[in-house]
Amino acid sequence: MPGGGTHDLDGVHRSVVVIGGGQAGLSMSHCLTRGGVDHLVLERGTLANEWRDRRWDSFCLVTPNWQCALPGFGYDGTDPDGFMLRDEIVDYLRRYAESFRPPLVEGVEVTRLRADGTGRFAVTTGAGTLTADQVVVATGPYQVPLMPRVAVRLPDGITQVHSSGYRNPGQLPAGAVLVVGTGQSGCQIAEDLHLAGRTVHLATGSAPRVARRYRGRDVVDWLDDMGYYRRSIDEFDDADAVRMRANHYVTGRDGGRDIDLRAFAAQGMRLHGRLAGIGAGTAAFAGDLRANLDAADRVSESIKDSIDTHIAARGLDAPTEARYVPVWEPADDGPTSVDLAVEGITSVVWCTGFGRDNRWIDLPVFDGRGYPAHHRGETSFPRLYFLGLPWQWTWGSGRFCGVAGDAEHLAERIAARSGTTADFEVPWLSGTPDSTWPSADEWTAPRTVA
Repeated sequence: MPGGGTHDLDGVHRSVVVIGGGQAGLSMSHCLTRGGVDHLVLERGTLANEWRDRRWDSFCLVTPNWQCALPGFGYDGTDPDGFMLRDEIVDYLRRYAESFRPPLVEGVEVTRLRADGTGRFAVTTGAGTLTADQVVVATGPYQVPLMPRVAVRLPDGITQVHSSGYRNPGQLPAGAVLVVGTGQSGCQIAEDLHLAGRTVHLATGSAPRVARRYRGRDVVDWLDDMGYYRRSIDEFDDADAVRMRANHYVTGRDGGRDIDLRAFAAQGMRLHGRLAGIGAGTAAFAGDLRANLDAADRVSESIKDSIDTHIAARGLDAPTEARYVPVWEPADDGPTSVDLAVEGITSVVWCTGFGRDNRWIDLPVFDGRGYPAHHRGETSFPRLYFLGLPWQWTWGSGRFCGVAGDAEHLAERIAARSGTTADFEVPWLSGTPDSTWPSADEWTAPRTVA
């Protein structure tokens, strides 16, 4: 059933319905197609629209192209060590879909998912209600842009945009820009504005950084050799904390380089501590700038320590490299207050992340924080799965490099349960344990029923 046009899904039944048509949903569809499993993929927008419509113009991957390894479709370009630009990512996904023609329906939003009382799932959409024996939720973690409540206190004349709506410096009115947040988006957008000659005020946070290259290779190459990307979430003592950690900031721009906020400051960027409040035309910042910069540097240097240890332990021939020396230090670390008008700040870019919105899933699968309780994507509700979550199983679960393994695992689980009588009693609640179900000590999230 091709995308586009008007759809009537009322009364349609499929063995499997995949909700979400991004890289996770397409990967799942590829594995199901290869296994001959009847299914349908529902996408509320269009193919690759998240990459096309919610990324800025200069956006590029921060991981090398060789890590793009969707099921049956590895990177096929001429620059494996480069970093695909936004439009190249969109093209990669389109070519992936063309390679196996998934049963993708575009422009259909799922508004409710529930058990229909007959042993099937009822999937309510804007194009009618269909049913399925099994469902894979592949909507990703970046669903709802988060704006802090303090945003309402900004003066009316100041333009505000979330990172998902930022496109380029020319989109913003003339004047200085306050960027809030130093995760990957915040640092890269601050750099984008800085390189365009804009005066940038950057409110830092606790996100760590990582060097782009060290001792002759991309750090990603070293970490891959060291097995980091193959570590499963159950190898960590603090699995929940690992899932919630901010990504290290670095960039693939212009062939890849470090993002050094200290260097930006030496070039004129105004760095501040965490944004603490807004009122009476001023922005107040916490006194943690020095601590934020030092902490980010420590993480980067600790990764280099690990690489050094790896090289020494294996007797590898790698060039030596001098360690990082800070090029700028803040004059003090006390709280500061900036008069927005005096500084000429006319716009704010909120790089404050995204939240999940799973209210449409009317099934008891979430813990007290609203996170789906699962084991490798298989939830506590039989035949309901998630795919594409950060650290669902490995570091790459929510990325191009690791989603294939998760999709293949779920395809095996789906195939094992296909053709069996549906039973919507949750095993650990019914008192009739399923022998294929993980034991309590194998869970990677609390089994609390919301």
